Amino acid sequence: MKAELTKEFLAKYGQEPAAHYFTPGRVNLIGEHIDYNGGLVMPCSITLGTWLALAPNTDNVIRFKSLNFPEVAEIELQPSYVKTGKDWFNYPLGVFNEILKDHKIPTGLDLIFTGNIPIGSGLSSSASIEIVMAYALNDYFNLGYDRLQLVLMAKSVENNFIGLNSGIMDQFAVAFGEKDKALVLNCDSLKYKAVECNLGGYNLAIINTNKPRKLAESKYNERVAECQTAVAELNKEIKLNNLCELTAEKFALHSHLISDGTVLKRATHVIRENDRVNQAAKALNEGNLEEFGRLMYASHQSLKDLYEVSGNELDAVVEFSSDYNDVIGARMTGAGFGGCAIALLKKGSEEDFTKKLTDFYTARIGYAPSIYVSEIGPGASAI
Repeated sequence: MKAELTKEFLAKYGQEPAAHYFTPGRVNLIGEHIDYNGGLVMPCSITLGTWLALAPNTDNVIRFKSLNFPEVAEIELQPSYVKTGKDWFNYPLGVFNEILKDHKIPTGLDLIFTGNIPIGSGLSSSASIEIVMAYALNDYFNLGYDRLQLVLMAKSVENNFIGLNSGIMDQFAVAFGEKDKALVLNCDSLKYKAVECNLGGYNLAIINTNKPRKLAESKYNERVAECQTAVAELNKEIKLNNLCELTAEKFALHSHLISDGTVLKRATHVIRENDRVNQAAKALNEGNLEEFGRLMYASHQSLKDLYEVSGNELDAVVEFSSDYNDVIGARMTGAGFGGCAIALLKKGSEEDFTKKLTDFYTARIGYAPSIYVSEIGPGASAI
């Protein structure tokens, strides 16, 4: 990929790149719709990701180009920026806007991005673009930010520049990811630990439903608001900032305060899913992949019935996987409403699984999924 990017850079800008960077995508192994509720999530970085090549220019402009999108932009260096339309380059432009609050960018930049994360699939292509831009600017100009500061900056881009009320998990996972490890992240305190994620005789299969979903236009913000409603109603008797401050036992004592049945279902999922992350970490530490797989299925069922974010496409993938002997766990991953599912698939079964799932899914849904096999890879880096 580096050689291809260098060739494209030379053809576009007439010079070779001064530096190359990579940031992965991520899957969340378990702990879905928990990040904005202040609880525990368990993401890992994958080997699909975003590459960036850059070089300075003397024209006082930022030039954005991607091999994945037709839109290009040439924007003068300014003290600040605002989002313009829905084009992809708003994500890295938002990073420039954040950096410029603290630093003056000393020179214009020519940029080319490329990536192999399916867009709109729930594998955090936007967070990958944000972090690769933030990491590159920090490294190239020696700005002195640590990784957590870059993560917080990228989250601010997503929330305040792009306008999506997302939590911190995506940016954190792609920045801090470690090879063959999952991260157990407390989204309230931002404390985390890396858990050995030795999948042994299994691979991580990523199944893209190929139902695109524009997250900012989906019901994501509606779910955030429903959880905020649950907190407000619980606060009539108890004091809390986030749902995940409650244990299951304490929630059971006070859940009668939530008057709306739909809001109660949302809150019930959040409390139970937060517990499942602890159980999943214990299972991985003990090398008990069967128990980990059982928890994945339980997570999906909750997301389907209580949180209502899966849909026919994701449910079809998990239904097939649950009947396939060489899969021991499967669930939707990401925000839902389309996007991807993941499955723990026995090594050597990839070709058979791909063919049979494709046939099943196509007959059920009307078009084919895309299936990838990924390792758990490292986080953001210079290459």
